[in-house]
Amino acid sequence: MSNKFKQSFLRGTLILIMAGLITRFLGFVNRIVVARIMGEEGVGLYMMALPTFLLTITLTQLGLPVAISKLVAEADAVGDQRKIKKILVVSLAITSVTSIIFTVGLIIVAPILAHSLLTDDRTYYPLMAIAPIVPIIALSSVLRGYFQGLQNMRPAAYSQVIEQIVRIALVAVFTKALLPYGVEYAAAGAMISAVCGEFASLLYMIAMFKRKKRIKVRRNFFQQIKEGKNTLNDLLRIALPTTGSRLIGSISYFFEPIVVSQSLALAGIATTVATKQYGELTGYAIPLLLLPSFVTTSLSVSLVPAISEAAARGQFLSIEHRLQQALRLTLVTGGLSMVVLYVFANPIMELMFRTTKPAVFVQMMAPFFLLLYFQGPLQATLQALDLAKAAMLNSLVGAFVKIVAIFAFASRPEFGIIGVAIAIILGILLVTLLHFATIIKTISFTFYVKDFIKSIVTMIASGIIGGYVFEHYLLEASLPVRTVIGILITSIAYFVFLAAFRLVVKEEVKRIPVFGSKLALFFPNRKKR
Repeated sequence: MSNKFKQSFLRGTLILIMAGLITRFLGFVNRIVVARIMGEEGVGLYMMALPTFLLTITLTQLGLPVAISKLVAEADAVGDQRKIKKILVVSLAITSVTSIIFTVGLIIVAPILAHSLLTDDRTYYPLMAIAPIVPIIALSSVLRGYFQGLQNMRPAAYSQVIEQIVRIALVAVFTKALLPYGVEYAAAGAMISAVCGEFASLLYMIAMFKRKKRIKVRRNFFQQIKEGKNTLNDLLRIALPTTGSRLIGSISYFFEPIVVSQSLALAGIATTVATKQYGELTGYAIPLLLLPSFVTTSLSVSLVPAISEAAARGQFLSIEHRLQQALRLTLVTGGLSMVVLYVFANPIMELMFRTTKPAVFVQMMAPFFLLLYFQGPLQATLQALDLAKAAMLNSLVGAFVKIVAIFAFASRPEFGIIGVAIAIILGILLVTLLHFATIIKTISFTFYVKDFIKSIVTMIASGIIGGYVFEHYLLEASLPVRTVIGILITSIAYFVFLAAFRLVVKEEVKRIPVFGSKLALFFPNRKKR
């Protein structure tokens, strides 16, 4: 087996994190552009169509990226190239069939969905704009899973950046060109830019596969499919429960705007007002709260092949070590993001979207989203340990509770849209706790209470320092300057506390690409347990 392109768990994760940071920044620029061109109503239409977009992708992928990553990692650990080829061939056959089915299905269902369920006929146009993305996503997911299984994270990382660059280059063009015809056409234009970005990302992945491939996929393609029954069973054994978990999340997200619109109507809120409020929550506040999730997504992607390889070799101590690393990195990065978003919610919203209305959602939900950041690594660990079915059941319970809570709270006039935020928080709490409980039952896991307490102290102290500077100093400076300085002071205080409490150590910082060795000078050596 060639290790030329293979990275260590932590280095591969950090490559994905850096790419994720760039794509999240570009994604926010994209959202700002869209919000300023289309306004709250246009963003609301876009966000109402987005759950259908995500549901379609989930159904098309069928959970194969995780299954491919796990099986390729196991096969690569023992140097079985024939098995890797079979995995690729069977996966491509499955996604080809599913992409045809769901592209046609989406086109047929879109008019009914827009008129009867979303209660806004204008969502038909962004829904139709989604259709071309299905086969693109199908093929790119197979290639991404292949590279991740080989623990080569660069193609996936670079493709994310390419996708966002192309999307942001085109979104203003399409939305401005179509806006004169109505906000529904502008929302469709935003979706078209996403399709173009995904297509550019796919072209890059194909180029990297051809350049670095060790397997000739087209040779005996149909013969491999005929002989691939066992491979199909292995893929579906992992993929179907994984799809179940994602499908539950996607279906929950799909029904969310439907339940929200119906509940707010029962509370006496007009359709246009409900669309605007839902746009403020899901188009402005939640994307900001999800900003740190690029870290947990990167960790999840790296964890599946790393833990699968360790499990295949019987290295059970390595499994706990990887999970501890992932959770600690999640706590460190998510904690800083939570503090910044809570303290600076109002100025950030004002600067990004020229409105402070969604800031109340950000401050209310930020502390609880820290638990959401843990869900990715926990679920990836469950999938790598062949516990995808347990993860699916946990997700099902959380989704059910969330949907019921949305209806219970949002249909009451005294709660309204705030009830939706409460329901989302309840779902996050429940799923995270269930995932963690399942892992503790399966593997030995040590919970370091002192580190957790130190992390809480770090968050509170750095938040107080940053907030005090923002409120009492540089009052004559412009809002952008005050906000940037406040966030910078908060971040410096946060990292000082991290170093003082030894929550991040020199050996880990050294692995950061480019500047790691220089930054490591400011951090202590490894802790002794």
